[in-house]
Amino acid sequence: MKKHKISSLFLYRHRFGIGYTLLTLAFIAVIFLIPLLSPNGLSESEMQSAVDSASLSSESILSGEIVDLPYHALQKVSAHFLGLSTYSIKLPSMIIGLFLGLLLILLLNRWFKNNVALISSILTVLSAPFLYLVGSGTPLIMLVFWPTLLLWLGSKIQGVKKPRASFCFLFAFALLVSIFTPYMIYLAFFILVYALIHPHLRYTIKTLPKAPFIIASLIALAGLGFVVYNMIKAPGTITGLLFSKDFKIEDFGGNLLAGFLPFFSWTGSVESALLSPMLGLASVALAITGLISTAKGFFASRNSIASLFIIFTVLLTGINPDCAMLIILPFAILTAHGIRYILEKWYGLFPENPYARIFAIFPVGLFLGILLFSSTFHYIFGYRYNPAVANSFDSDLSLIYENVDENTALLVTGGTLDYDFYHILNNKYPVITSPKDANGKAIASLGKGSNIPENYKLYRIITSPKSTNSDRIYIYK
Repeated sequence: MKKHKISSLFLYRHRFGIGYTLLTLAFIAVIFLIPLLSPNGLSESEMQSAVDSASLSSESILSGEIVDLPYHALQKVSAHFLGLSTYSIKLPSMIIGLFLGLLLILLLNRWFKNNVALISSILTVLSAPFLYLVGSGTPLIMLVFWPTLLLWLGSKIQGVKKPRASFCFLFAFALLVSIFTPYMIYLAFFILVYALIHPHLRYTIKTLPKAPFIIASLIALAGLGFVVYNMIKAPGTITGLLFSKDFKIEDFGGNLLAGFLPFFSWTGSVESALLSPMLGLASVALAITGLISTAKGFFASRNSIASLFIIFTVLLTGINPDCAMLIILPFAILTAHGIRYILEKWYGLFPENPYARIFAIFPVGLFLGILLFSSTFHYIFGYRYNPAVANSFDSDLSLIYENVDENTALLVTGGTLDYDFYHILNNKYPVITSPKDANGKAIASLGKGSNIPENYKLYRIITSPKSTNSDRIYIYK
């Protein structure tokens, strides 16, 4: 009787619907608050991404500049309509991150029971590594977006008696567009090989409708032909899509260390744009539990995918340390396996006692809350106040908009990247590299200027709240 009363409660009957609704609302709110929560300023990689997006044109695409084309096209549109700002540079990652988070939730919900999927989704989309990815205005987020999208589309095809033709088309199209992102050609090859050697997937391919399968294959081949054509026309495209710049095989071990150290360095900070540790000990322990629990059923498709993606991530990280961020995807899957294992063991102790099952809510809720709050506060305060990472970001662009009048000449004293980035503002602020080119206008020097004409006097120094290099802009009139 009492068991019936518990199951008839409104909150109990709709617990998963309420949980997913609250998770979605919280996730969307965090996405829109990312500009306030994310690192205070722009990194060099974000500035380079903005420069690459600004230089994008139909001529450059036809001449072979197709590396990260989808992302740079979106970023160019964002900067065109909103102007160059910290927000417009990060907006593409925020939009893609919103879809990425929803895809992760849908994927975990499809592979696991509601209780496991809900908890693991919360731990993934509100974790520090995921928030960093969403708040970084670089194409790095595409490295996680494409595999997640392909896995979700694949889950809608594999294991279904009559897969919809629309999902076959979407899978082929996503696989096609993904190869514009560096190293995703390896993923396409990995998917083809995995589909051929895995018995369940081979059976799924044989049972696919013939017409959609042939058309989808033709779409993928046509796109691959376009990429190959651009590689022939611009050989540099090959390097951009297959390798990192100046990659040497002897650097493989050093790249692995540089890539994964920020994730697992619990003893101290690492000089990097990534805040260490990116993953807490409790989260890693949960993922390891999930990895061990999948050993018996390794050849089940969802079990082996996580392990194979770890191997894939390690190989890519050896080429480019930034690819270590791809660990988010297998980490989410292994975390779900770990939660499933723990809950099954707990429920196995009390198979007929509903109160014992309900009692599990308290320790699980406490554990979940500790992980979430520690990860969120680590992200918010670490990127702002940890000197090992805070100095990797500068807020000069915001300081210019807030303190420098229009038509004031911007004197760029840094390197080529600084000049190319601030040259995007040339229609609002004339950008110069020598004080002699100011033509009588006031000069805002990014850094202490040299060879300032004698008739100019230092008018104001604009500072940032950072402990080092706090004097950012010198204004001369």
